[in-house]
Amino acid sequence: MDNFMDSHSSTVLSQWDIFTRKTLPGAEETAVDGQHLDIATLVAVGRYGAHAYLDDKVHNGIAASAKVLHSQLHSGNVIYGVNTGFGGSADTRTSEVEKLQRTLIRELHAGILPTPPIKGSSAPAQREGSENMSHLLRRNDVLPREDISAATCIPEALVRASMLIRVNSLASGHSAVSSVLVQGMIDLLRKDIVPRIPLRGSISASGDLMPLSYIGGALQGSPGITVWAGSRSAGERRIVAADVALAEASIEPIKLGPKEGLAIINGTAVSTAVAALAAHEANNLAVLSQVVTAISVEALCGTDESFDPFFARVRPHPGQIEAAKNIRSFLTGSKLVHKDQGSEEGSLRQDRYSIRTASQWIGPVLEDFMLAYRQITIECNSVTDNPLINAQSGESLHGGNFQARAITSAMEKTRLGLQTIGQMLYVQCTELINPRTNRGLPPNLVVDEPSQSFLFKPLDIMIAALQSELGFLANPVGSHVQPAEMGNQALNSLALISARYTLVALDVLSQLASAHLFALCQALDLRAMHIRYLETFKPSFQASVRDELAGVIIKEEDLDKVSELLWTQLCKQLEQTTTMDSPQRFDFVIKSLQPDILEVAVPSAESVSALRRWTSRCTSSALKTFNNIRGEYLANPDATPFLGPAARRMYTFVRGQLSVPFLRSDQLDRHQPEQASGINGVKETTPKLTVGSLVTRIYESMKGGGLYVPVMECLREPERDGYSTK
Repeated sequence: MDNFMDSHSSTVLSQWDIFTRKTLPGAEETAVDGQHLDIATLVAVGRYGAHAYLDDKVHNGIAASAKVLHSQLHSGNVIYGVNTGFGGSADTRTSEVEKLQRTLIRELHAGILPTPPIKGSSAPAQREGSENMSHLLRRNDVLPREDISAATCIPEALVRASMLIRVNSLASGHSAVSSVLVQGMIDLLRKDIVPRIPLRGSISASGDLMPLSYIGGALQGSPGITVWAGSRSAGERRIVAADVALAEASIEPIKLGPKEGLAIINGTAVSTAVAALAAHEANNLAVLSQVVTAISVEALCGTDESFDPFFARVRPHPGQIEAAKNIRSFLTGSKLVHKDQGSEEGSLRQDRYSIRTASQWIGPVLEDFMLAYRQITIECNSVTDNPLINAQSGESLHGGNFQARAITSAMEKTRLGLQTIGQMLYVQCTELINPRTNRGLPPNLVVDEPSQSFLFKPLDIMIAALQSELGFLANPVGSHVQPAEMGNQALNSLALISARYTLVALDVLSQLASAHLFALCQALDLRAMHIRYLETFKPSFQASVRDELAGVIIKEEDLDKVSELLWTQLCKQLEQTTTMDSPQRFDFVIKSLQPDILEVAVPSAESVSALRRWTSRCTSSALKTFNNIRGEYLANPDATPFLGPAARRMYTFVRGQLSVPFLRSDQLDRHQPEQASGINGVKETTPKLTVGSLVTRIYESMKGGGLYVPVMECLREPERDGYSTK
């Protein structure tokens, strides 16, 4: 477990290293001992199929707690859930302790799951009096309004993570179960037999009772429980009954002993598993938010002054200090960062809030995420059923460790933090697309003529929808408690519900961040293209001033000074006229320089004609150079020479690894290059590009984890250069 005093960055890097190591082919398996389970391992086992085994040293503790329970039963003690009823019905007593456990598991199977297809099934028999609806009973082609499995069933990755957490809790030796039971869960994981668990139905009060009961049913090989089984790599994954899956895998069904049914269900494993995988993704997005903020500074030609260490020194919040250090380091060496911010008349002296106050905005989120990480990590290594056995004292203690409010607390903070990050990214992106705020970029980030293309306008609308949804999802779940179970569970955490909605928020923010990164790469290319244009056109501009105006309108001794003044004014006018099409724009810009020329002109009969010649020549040269540079850059776009280390790494990944191009409108009308389909060498034409399909490439890489490889390298790079994230 990480040192709880570590920074967010060092914690994320540490967890990333563990995750990377455990997902390598042939990686060492994880020993489960009840004390050292981390979030990275849960992700590796849950999502990537990494293996775990039960540490040999836990068996004595497990056996000791079971011995205490059997001794107390033999002495005639009344033990909740072992020889009593459950919850508000705990006033009943029974001597059939093993039957009670089987009944408990069986009767908790009350959730809604989609019925798996059964060969030879037919529509229900028509009942008398149902003639008017008989056509509905016969229909088997009705389209669902949603993916019914996704709407009712917890994904496999989350179930696998839940099983590992439950194994870890039971391995602590305070639950009075047998090693056979705990090993049974390990066997299910190793054979990749994953119970289908209802998405809804848990209030996470006495633990996640209903969801965990399906794991219990699978362990017993219940024919009424269905599981995912079969090889993924061979495409043989299918849904089968638990008894069939266990038989095919040569796993013996578990026979529950006293308290073992209760020990399986009476815990927070499912809500904690969902929270753990959510926290892993949220922490990665928090790092990404700092990276894209640095790129936003570059794309908006901002300053790194806002991240000067002095600000954090006089306001020493740990999160602010860390975010400012990271962002400043990401900007090192960037040629797009302005050092003389606001020196020009009429310009803003300082950057807008979306980048200027980014470290103050992100900082508290990092602190909240670290607290959530600690809460979840502790819960992963906690014993959360009831009653608990203290084998040293020989006591069975009745309490409430199953109350999952710590997980609710972690998830409410996380979801609010996601909305906070989203708000910042949303504003950065809208300012990038808007010519009134983007400091000289074309409207809608178009490389084409502004009157003919509106490329990023739909994206501008989409991110508004996404951020609005994030705002709704940021509302607390834990304040909607309803008393349940005969009033016995009058306090319930709703942790699983909160964690589920956090997953939804993560998906929404991932889409928003993908759109923003897509827009940023487009903006970086536009900046680079503009710089190359200015570098190419400046000698031609200066030559035209010298050839047409020197000695006629401008004194020879004033030539250099006036030429530089005119160039400065031209650059300023170009920044302010990006909404105009190129022919009109360059005509307007060059003519706008005439008053400055006339102000220093030497009166002569040739002045007017010389000024006209210069205007015509310069306008023609400006437009021709622009069109040439635009064509050359589009043929071989490369913004890397102008970027800081983080922007360079992410730009290279998006343009290279993901093949997301510097986009112009007519690319959306073309099919992508033909590729061999692999069937008799026949080539198939791949679908046309759309803005959405390109953003999807980034989103899918983000959700699959690939995009976070360069993100973590961005974070690690300052450490290699002597900057510590501690």
